[in-house]
Amino acid sequence: MSADEMYPSFNPGPTKPDGSMNFECHCVGHLVASPCGYEFRNVINKAMTSLVGYARRCASQFASVSEKAKYVPRRSLLYVPASSEKMLNKVPLMKSDCVVLELEDGVALTSKAVARSNAVKTLNQLQACYRALSSELSKAEVLPAAFMIPKVDTPEDVATIYDLFRTTFGANRITDSPTRLVIWIESARALLDMPRIVSSVINLHRNSGFFKLDAVVFGSDDFCADIGAIRTAEGLENIYARQRFVTVCKAFQLQAIDSVYIDLKDEEGLRESCLQGHSWGFTGKQAIHPSQVPIIQDSYKPSAERVEWAKSLADAFSMHQQGGTGAFSFRGQMIDRPLLLQAMNVLQMQERIMGGGL
Repeated sequence: MSADEMYPSFNPGPTKPDGSMNFECHCVGHLVASPCGYEFRNVINKAMTSLVGYARRCASQFASVSEKAKYVPRRSLLYVPASSEKMLNKVPLMKSDCVVLELEDGVALTSKAVARSNAVKTLNQLQACYRALSSELSKAEVLPAAFMIPKVDTPEDVATIYDLFRTTFGANRITDSPTRLVIWIESARALLDMPRIVSSVINLHRNSGFFKLDAVVFGSDDFCADIGAIRTAEGLENIYARQRFVTVCKAFQLQAIDSVYIDLKDEEGLRESCLQGHSWGFTGKQAIHPSQVPIIQDSYKPSAERVEWAKSLADAFSMHQQGGTGAFSFRGQMIDRPLLLQAMNVLQMQERIMGGGL
């Protein structure tokens, strides 16, 4: 049976609920026989402002759209080498939406075992369970918030991923679970086949109850190496790839995480890259140093105009719901489910920023 026969096309739904303390497993290295790392979501509980309360009330008005449409922001995805205890000790204080404990490119081959051990210790100190694609993880009581799978090159890889999870955890544990998937697109072949890859993951979720796809990350360095391109400060070699990548993500209503900006000293260049990516439709960007996080997260936060639009649409939706009206027009546009979800995502992103001080 072909991948197309297994996983027909399907239009995905909204993203996953956020928690007060999320850990997402980042499988790094080879697609199947890879070691694993972790993504740490740092959510700081502070007193909610009136704007946060308003955002929550507005978000609740969308409950009829979907009870599980909570938006999990990934404005910045910061890599921290798990081989560095000094850096790991700072993880609880990091303000990045996502912190990935790096076990792949950022760790020397001779330090892999130490990095895995450090990652486990760090998570245990934070009262989190150890997560990995191994027999040890299969004994854990609770699955992580998300698994992050690199180098997904073909739809057939999706079937391999599913078989691996089913063998490791058993079919029952990976069916109808709140755990999510985040995948990496890192080669020319994957980019060209990206619609079928994404559709395969989405429909595997629909047909089997396997983990729901939440976001896709563009691996620019591996992509450039694959096509033989030379990295430049302007990133001209990746323009087509990034535009195709974000277009496919948005066609399936998925978060699109942009490539890294490698010049740590060029803050203005980083800001310009972020603003460009945001204007193209990207929802976040990878970071390779903590100093990049404030610029990235500030660049990807909703504008005042966007927040005002979302608030007004929430009010209009609530008013029409109370009046028993289904479809309605708002500022010259007929409002459908995707627009409602966009407005809700904006409000929930604003709530996250105001509530967490990020």
